[in-house]
Amino acid sequence: MRSPLTPPPLTNDCFALPAGTHWTPVDEALADLKARLRPVVGQETVPLGAALDRVLAEDVAALRANPPQANSAVDGYGMRHADVVDGPQSLPLVEGRSAAGDPFSSVVPEGYAIRILTGATIPEGVDTVILQEDVSTDGKAIAFHGPLKKGANTRRAGEDVDAGQTILRAGQRLGPAELALAAATGVGALPVRKRLRVAVVSTGDELADAGGAARADQIFDANRPMLLAMVKRFGFEAVDLGRAPDNRLALKGFLDDAAEAADLILTSGGASAGDEDHLAALLNESGAMALWRMAIKPGRPLALGVWQGTPVFGLPGNPVAAMVCTLIFARPAMGVMAGEGWLSPQALQVPAAFEKNKKPGRREYLRARLRNGRAEVFKSEGSGRISGLSWAEGLVELPDGEMQVRDGSLVTFYPYASFGL
Repeated sequence: MRSPLTPPPLTNDCFALPAGTHWTPVDEALADLKARLRPVVGQETVPLGAALDRVLAEDVAALRANPPQANSAVDGYGMRHADVVDGPQSLPLVEGRSAAGDPFSSVVPEGYAIRILTGATIPEGVDTVILQEDVSTDGKAIAFHGPLKKGANTRRAGEDVDAGQTILRAGQRLGPAELALAAATGVGALPVRKRLRVAVVSTGDELADAGGAARADQIFDANRPMLLAMVKRFGFEAVDLGRAPDNRLALKGFLDDAAEAADLILTSGGASAGDEDHLAALLNESGAMALWRMAIKPGRPLALGVWQGTPVFGLPGNPVAAMVCTLIFARPAMGVMAGEGWLSPQALQVPAAFEKNKKPGRREYLRARLRNGRAEVFKSEGSGRISGLSWAEGLVELPDGEMQVRDGSLVTFYPYASFGL
């Protein structure tokens, strides 16, 4: 068996921005991430039963053809096409039949037909099959009308896949259909990437765990459950590291633990430049920090860095902005690091069921859903309105420049499912 290999860690300066950069357009940020990231996980071989939702590490070829032998596509009668004439005719039947798993072992003589069932191997001496509905029989002979097309109702060996043909490509996410194809061509184990481990840390003394006691000045931590669930839906391994207080030394310990336990760290809060934004300060002290001020709404600050060789995505503390930045920036980055490549969400062009005068300068993402083929948006754009995330079924993207959206204007809609949610 192949020995597992683990790629080297990313360099500390992999997220560094050019001098003088203040606001980063979304497309530029995505292009930079795509160029700078690479797979960081090793690979292993697993049986089919353990391969669902894994990322394929190498191309896979069919071990045998599918179907392995020519077979019948219908229940009917097999014959030589050369024995068929135009108009009414009859052929005697040989004794026996060909059934799936119980093939006819002899040769069908010229001028004879044989009973054959769906999926059964085509016997030697047969190249054409007629549907049983098109035949009259007394059990000894069949009567039918010609002509018939040569090869009718038969499947040739390898009609679907030939032996040795590449059936799956490295980077594919393995779903039920891919596992079926592997199984049908004799492949019982697959080389896959190890699951990307994503640690999630919330920061801030203002947070309390849901279901627990909370002071009047505290809010319940919505980010950690949301981000952990998103990571799992993406098909990666979520590592819950809890909630870090507004204490630089304590947060350093959380980051140390996260770097040891995961391949990527997602934090929320503390990513800007305030007095209590300890994440940014720690990454700055380590010399591996870039505060990308994104030209995006909701969002803006996105702290990118490397802590002890592990990339850190410092997300905004607001849950709406945290979710949007995760979908737009962190999700495709995770795909690259997990070995499945850069995945762009599927964009749908749909009529708007809303109106908006958008100002230039930032790309905007509105919580939206489709009703009757039109995009509705949440009643409020307030980034503190978490209920809008649940109300929505995806995001409407408005471009960087000025835009006047009128009822019926075409807008870009990304379903949550296109991100893997």
